[in-house]
Amino acid sequence: MAKKEKKTPAKPKPRVHKELQGLDITIDQFGEIKSNMNIEKLNEFLDQNVDDKKLAEREDYDEKGKKKKS
Repeated sequence: MAKKEKKTPAKPKPRVHKELQGLDITIDQFGEIKSNMNIEKLNEFLDQNVDDKKLAEREDYDEKGKKKKS
């Protein structure tokens, strides 16, 4: 009898924000991060949508992580 090959189920693509559609990030064998999107665009998105926990404790920053105007 011939052995049946086991089919590995394809991993579903994770849900991403609509601004980041098509984002694909991988890490190669040397530990380098490879992305199909410009890193500056990713950083800009993160700055707008993610609160910086380190800045939240400082008095000169507001709750959004933006520097307060003096």
